Amino acid sequence: GGHGTVYKGITKDNITVAVKKCALIDDRHKKEFGKEMLILSQINHKNIVKLLGCCLEVDIPMLEYEFIPNGTLFELYHGKNRTFHIPFSSLLRIVNEAAEGLAFLHSYANPPILHGDVKTSNILLDENYMAKVSDFGASILAPTDEDQFVTMVQGTCGYLDPEYLQTCRLTDKSDVYSFGVVLLEVMTGQMPLKFEGPEIQKSLSSSFLLAMKENNLEAMLDSQIKDHESMELLSGLADIAKKCLDMCSDNRPSMKEVSEELSRLRKFSKHPWIQRDTEIESFLCGPSTSNLETEHSYLSGPSTSNFEIEHSTEYRRKDEEMPINPSTSYFIR
Repeated sequence: GGHGTVYKGITKDNITVAVKKCALIDDRHKKEFGKEMLILSQINHKNIVKLLGCCLEVDIPMLEYEFIPNGTLFELYHGKNRTFHIPFSSLLRIVNEAAEGLAFLHSYANPPILHGDVKTSNILLDENYMAKVSDFGASILAPTDEDQFVTMVQGTCGYLDPEYLQTCRLTDKSDVYSFGVVLLEVMTGQMPLKFEGPEIQKSLSSSFLLAMKENNLEAMLDSQIKDHESMELLSGLADIAKKCLDMCSDNRPSMKEVSEELSRLRKFSKHPWIQRDTEIESFLCGPSTSNLETEHSYLSGPSTSNFEIEHSTEYRRKDEEMPINPSTSYFIR
């Protein structure tokens, strides 16, 4: 990991855990470990890795986490040993779950938490390939003073918010920018940063924004995704990514808005007839009922809704999404 070595361990009651051991033992690293412990001890969300315990009273501090067995989104998508294709619906679900985890940090944690290093290698995948946001070594509690600056810019090249680089002020919109790059990786199959080729093509975000400006999105898309998914869905994702990557942070959406928009796109991609029905109803009834309101009223009700089933690991509908099985070869559909 970025801040230490991570070991797999078995507790006395036969539970598998991950133990992070601080890489160095100077005061700065001890402080970062303490900060990570403080932040994670306040969080309980299904899409954020859970801190189980810690030991800070020794020369080399250690943190104990739940063990997440299926690696990272980066390895799943870019890994050299990848032997199967991931259904795009699964990739879309994973990034939606990661967005929900980040939205929880920004909107519901008190005080709000800024992750500071959002990237595909910090999105872990559990036994059901559900997303778990991890690695809070660069995280901070949202400053109450608007003039508070960080003493050292942290993060990963290719994902870093340009405004954060210029001002040294980490905000929730810095995480939004980084998440926009994650969306680009999933849509294009490309790495966020290249070290060869023309300058404009070295940055995935710069290449994407230029393609959008020239109305040439198809040139950026992964060929398998482009051949098997509707352009309506992909254009919707591209629009979200473009908003996340706005150079002015004030113009970017919140992670809560990003999460809600991804959920909406997923539902419409699975049930396009919902969109047709809402369009018809909007035409018949006038502008008083929005598509989003109609969709919500359809999916909500006294019994367990499709939306609730979709967000349950145990009861996901079989006709909505193919399960990931590493022993089987899939084609993106």
